[in-house]
Amino acid sequence: MVKVFHYTEVEAEEAKEQGAKGVYVRWLITEKIGAENFAMRYFEVEPDGYSPLHSHPWEHEVYVLEGKGVVVSEEGEKPIGPGDVVFVPPNETHQFRNTGSTTLKFLCLIPIKRG
Repeated sequence: MVKVFHYTEVEAEEAKEQGAKGVYVRWLITEKIGAENFAMRYFEVEPDGYSPLHSHPWEHEVYVLEGKGVVVSEEGEKPIGPGDVVFVPPNETHQFRNTGSTTLKFLCLIPIKRG
């Protein structure tokens, strides 16, 4: 069954991981609503906020909606902004940082069955 809802109907949760600052996530699409392959998350990163510097054995697909920031990886920092697409391969150390004066907003897709 097709499901349609507004993203604000999903509660934003503060990222509690060590090394995160000013990061909120909404789990928009999950197994709970019938997704079998991918989860879709909506991130909001406050000015001067950042996700933890980390790695894991699954990939990320990211689409930047609003704001300015950088993605930090083993290759250094790369600027990101509205319309940019980011692919983070499995096992790559990465971090998202807000470098702007407004909230950095992006969608992030990850596999549900993480290897």
